[in-house]
Parts: sequence; C-alpha cells; structure tokens
Amino acid sequence: MKLAPYRIYLGNNYKERFVALKADAVFEGGGVKGIGLVGAVSEIENAGYTFENLAGTSAGAIVSSLLAVDYKAAEIKNELERLNYNDFKDEGLLEKLGFFGKSLSLGFEYGIYEGEFFESWLEGLLVAKGKTTFGQIKTKYKEDKYKYRFQAIAADIIDRRLLVLPNDLKLFGIKPDDFSISRAVRMSMSIPFFFEPVELRDTSGRKHLIVDGGLLSNYPIWLLDDGTDDPPWPTFGFKLIEPDERKLKEAKRNPINNPISFLKAIVGTMLDAHDSYHISKSKGDYERTIGIPTVVTINGSDKEIGTTDFGITQEESRALYDNGVKVARKFLQKWDFDRWKKKYRKE
Repeated sequence: MKLAPYRIYLGNNYKERFVALKADAVFEGGGVKGIGLVGAVSEIENAGYTFENLAGTSAGAIVSSLLAVDYKAAEIKNELERLNYNDFKDEGLLEKLGFFGKSLSLGFEYGIYEGEFFESWLEGLLVAKGKTTFGQIKTKYKEDKYKYRFQAIAADIIDRRLLVLPNDLKLFGIKPDDFSISRAVRMSMSIPFFFEPVELRDTSGRKHLIVDGGLLSNYPIWLLDDGTDDPPWPTFGFKLIEPDERKLKEAKRNPINNPISFLKAIVGTMLDAHDSYHISKSKGDYERTIGIPTVVTINGSDKEIGTTDFGITQEESRALYDNGVKVARKFLQKWDFDRWKKKYRKE
C-alpha cells in the first residue's frame, strides 16, 4: 500500500508522518460529465489515499461502482475514452420509427432509450474484476450504511421516495447480496424521459418505477457520515460545479423544436441545476468538496458540457478530466483533516 505524508495538527504546530490514508467518497451525478470525477480521483489516489466506502448518483454511481470493484482511475479513464456515449442511446423497435416512434415509446415505456447497452457495458467491466453482485463487495462493518462498499442513489417515482441501494431493495423482497451491481447503477442513471425506468414490484405485487437518483439527491454527501465527533477518516465529495463560488450560471438557451426537445430541455435544466446551493458550510461540506468545473476551453472558446451532451468529443472529455486533476491538486494543498474535525466536529 502506498504511504503518503500526513500532517498531524498539534495546537499551532504540525508534525508530518507517513501513513496509509483512507477516505470515504461520495460522487455527484452528471451524465457525460462523469470523466471529470475520474480526473479528480486520479489525484486523490496519487496522494496515497485508498477508498473505504463509496456512494454516488447517476454518473457518480458509475465511477464509484468501478472503484468499489478495484478499478483505478487510470483504468476507468481508459474505458471512458474508448466509449462512444451515443451508444447509450439504444433504440427499441418503437424508437426506430423516428419521431412518431419515440413519442409512442414515451407514452408506453416512459423513456426513449432502452438502457440495455449501458447495463451490458458496465456488467462487462465488473465481470473483468470478478465482482458483479453486492454480496461480492460486502465489508466487515455491521452498520447498514457501511455493509457494502458501494451504494447507489435512485428514486422511486411511484412512492416519491429516495432509495439507497442495495439496502432498500429489502422493500421489494429482494436480497441485497444477490442483486446485480450493474442493475442498481442502471437504476441510478435512468435519466427521466431519456431512459426507460427500471420496474420493480414490491411484496404485494404493486409496480414501482425507478429512475435517476438525481431527482431527489444528486449529491448525497451526508450518506457516509458516521455521526461521531471524531470520524477515523474523511469523506471527500466530488461535485461537478463551479470550483470557487456557488453561483447561478449564466442562462444557456435550449432549442425547442418539438415535444422531444422540450422534454430534453426540462430534464437537462433540472439535473444541471439540482441542489447547486445545498452544500452545508456549517457542517464543513463546502471544505470537503472537490468542485470540478464543467466549462472546458476548446480552441480558445469556452463551452459548458451538459448532462445529456451525448455527442461530447474526445477533446472535450479530456479537458473535463484535466479540470478534475487541477482542482483536486489544489484541494489537497489546503486539506487538513485534523483542522477540519477541530472546526466542524469537535465543538
């Protein structure tokens, strides 16, 4: 295990020692912007940290699930660079009928795209590491919130309820240990109207439709906190936001030409704008959040990458990755866990 320098806070002085560092990590959703999260992870890994418990929503669930089965940032980067995000837009028979078919698909299946390509792609990556079910990433901890190394956030739109998977699968009479990790992530990234929701039935036979967790909690930084005044290691948050100030973004026009583009505009606005102001300063969430800008500079021009920009180019993807690297490097220069605990936990 790689050892890293760790500064121990003693009054007004610091003492440096070399230790193996642990951290929990929570990842925000962001669709195609997820490679920015991977860039930040690469710097945290380089600093000597290993991830103990992981959680995420949507794209954040993809990254955290792969880390949970022992992928490293460099490996995830390679897989994402080979990926054509347009392949995620897998069409069934109805969708292949053009605009009319897509409209029917929305009416009967509640989504334009099947989501099967994504689930198959992720399952293949999990198979390569030999860990495909939650039982294979079980931890030594007894508490429910730490029972599995990875947790995904999803939303049950029938009961209007937040789901933390796999533990909440018990509500449907499903044993978490046996459940597919890729299926849980498929639920978490089911952007409404774009992807068909995942259907589950509860023990009474009632149908539930499960969609993108970003509807209810796109950045569940609260999930892994142990509730004590002296947590043994930090929880880092990886969030796709403006890095220096939490402020409203300038308006970005959504061209609306038909009902499909109208729904796309609604969903894109909803997910991109979700909980921009909900980072708690009083609990120290702001200081433990690595804010990754989603604006990239290509040929001298700035462009903001949106959640549903499936046509993202390789150059834009690499620029997002570099954004993550840069801000994580700055974050680590200022981060001091003992000082953070003294300020926000030991009062």
